[in-house]
Amino acid sequence: MADHGHIPVLLEETVELLSPRPGEVAVDCTIGRGGHAAALAKAVGVEGRLVGFDLDRENLDYSARRVAEAMGRERGDLWEGLTALHDSFVRMPDHLREMGLKADIVLADLGFCSSQMDDPGRGLGFSTDGPLDMRLDPTGPVTAADLLATLPEKELQRIIGEYGEEPFAGRIARKLAQNRDSEPIRTTSRLARLVEEAYGRRAHSSRMHPATRTFMALRIAVNDELAALEGLLAEIVVGCEGPEEGRWLNAGARIAIISFHSLEDRLVKRAFAELAKHDRATRLTKRPVEASEKERQENPRSRSAKLRAVRMADPPERK
Repeated sequence: MADHGHIPVLLEETVELLSPRPGEVAVDCTIGRGGHAAALAKAVGVEGRLVGFDLDRENLDYSARRVAEAMGRERGDLWEGLTALHDSFVRMPDHLREMGLKADIVLADLGFCSSQMDDPGRGLGFSTDGPLDMRLDPTGPVTAADLLATLPEKELQRIIGEYGEEPFAGRIARKLAQNRDSEPIRTTSRLARLVEEAYGRRAHSSRMHPATRTFMALRIAVNDELAALEGLLAEIVVGCEGPEEGRWLNAGARIAIISFHSLEDRLVKRAFAELAKHDRATRLTKRPVEASEKERQENPRSRSAKLRAVRMADPPERK
C-alpha cells in the first residue's frame, strides 16, 4: 500500500496545530483514504485510540489498512487502537459516549477523496462521462439525477445559487427544467453540456468550467453537507459542558476543520469566533491556514483548502 494515490491536504500544519500526544483519543470525522488518520495514529501511539468515520465503506476499509501499516502491523493485521465506523460524523458524539471515550483531538477534513473524484461511477466530476450520482455514501437514497428530475425550477435555482454561489443560477435552472421534460438528465456529460449552453458566450471567457459550481451545489445538496457541518459545530459547543457522563470532549481538546469553499469556511469561522467570545475556546488560528505554493503545485486540490483550529477551554478558564 505504499502508493496511496491520495495526498492529505495541509498534513503538517494540521498535525502541528492538533499537537497529538501519546495516549490521547483522536477522532477523524472523515477518515477518507487515511492520510491524516495515519499521522494521528502514529502520534497517539499504541497507548492511544483513534476513532474514524466515513460514509464510504470502501474508503473506510482502505484507511483501516493504511493506519495499520503506519502502526507497523503485519500485512492483513489491523491496529487494535482504531475503531472505524461507517456512519456520518453527525452521530460521532453518540458513538463516543457509547464507547465511554472523550476526544482530545477532533479533525474534520470536509473535502472528498481523489479516488471518489476520479471514479466516473460516482458522478462527482465531468472530465469523463458517468451516471449522475454524487452520493458519498453509495447506499444513500437520493442521487443528483433524482434531484434534477423532481425539484421545481425555483428550488434548483436556490440550490445552485446558494450552495454553488453561481451568478447564473436562474439561467441554468431554467435550462435544466426545460430540457428534462424531453429527456431525463442522467449523465455528467449531459449536465455539463446543458450548463455550458446556459452560459452561452460567457462559457468561453469563464476562468473555470461553467459547470463547476453547479456540480458542487448538487453534491452538497445530495449529501446534505452543510447540515452535517452545522450539526458537528453545534455538538462542539456543548461537547465538554454539562454532566460528566454526557460529555464527549475533554477539556483542552484541540479541534481542526479543513473546508474547501466559502460556505463551509464561514460556518466554521462564525462558530469558532463564538466559542472564543464566550471563553469556551482559544482560537489557534486567527486567520485560516492555507497551502503553501509548493503544496498547491504538488496537490491542486489544496488550492481552496482553509484550515481553522481551536483549543477548548479548561474549566478554570470559563466564566
